[in-house]
Amino acid sequence: MSPLPSPPQATPSKEPDPAVLPAYGCQRRTPLAHHNAMLTEALETLARDAAFSGDETRSLAFTRAASALKALPRRLGSLRDLAALPGVGKHCRRVIQEVLEDGSSAEVEAVRRSERYRTMQLFTGIFGVGTRTAASWYQEGLRTLADLRAAGPRLSRQQQAGLQYWEDLATPVTLAEAEAIRELVQAEAQRILPDATVTLVGGFRRGKPMGHDVDLLLSHPEEGREQALLGPLVASLEQQGLLLYQQRQPNTFGQEPSSSSMDQFERCFAIAGRQRGLALSSHGLYDPQREMFLPATTEEEIFQLLGLDYVAPTERNA
Repeated sequence: MSPLPSPPQATPSKEPDPAVLPAYGCQRRTPLAHHNAMLTEALETLARDAAFSGDETRSLAFTRAASALKALPRRLGSLRDLAALPGVGKHCRRVIQEVLEDGSSAEVEAVRRSERYRTMQLFTGIFGVGTRTAASWYQEGLRTLADLRAAGPRLSRQQQAGLQYWEDLATPVTLAEAEAIRELVQAEAQRILPDATVTLVGGFRRGKPMGHDVDLLLSHPEEGREQALLGPLVASLEQQGLLLYQQRQPNTFGQEPSSSSMDQFERCFAIAGRQRGLALSSHGLYDPQREMFLPATTEEEIFQLLGLDYVAPTERNA
């Protein structure tokens, strides 16, 4: 496999030409607020619909096109601006043209109105429910949360909690609320392990003002000290009545994340790692030839090891 091409060097004082946007999502500066929301929302609707049908290849094609449009430094004026934009195929161009000319796409609007799409969106929004389970329920004739509760399908423990607390989990969390949760968890973590740190990550770190979950990263200045923190921390929070539900996941240390769980930015990282014979996971960058994790203490060092230009968290909304 050929090495990852070096990305074009961006000039801070000049907006990049759409025709020379880097092909890789993790090398494009993608802010949260961009200029082509109407177009990207249309494509992302089609991406979700394809995923609901189990067509990951088609879903990825729509997602890639939306990702490229998000990085454009200006509003797309015509199809001519798509000339060399990476990842925009014929179907996507057809949808984009229709939205540019008519303000909406008949195909997209038909999807949004369809009972199957709306039901799948509802069911997959339940904690612990994936596409296959949602599709199975739809085939059984279930359409609403009331249907699920009345029919009483066999639910996993995770799904039972998701259905029980659906209203709360569906309510967006503000940045202020997320920060309050972080402070509460950090105070308890430091009581158990002095100098422990709790960092707000995920969407909030990328600049989102609201979200549907709060991702926290536990750490400690002395490597390894944090490993014994999670158990006592969870037990303490539960004892105080601050946890309604908990579930431990199997240890995935050293494993690469599933492609279906990665966004465009993360997928680029995985590609960059594989092209260098490295395995990238949430725990670090692993060299299987030398059977060791490459030393890195900052995000900038990870980018450097992958041969990539550093992109700040608020510009990773690919």
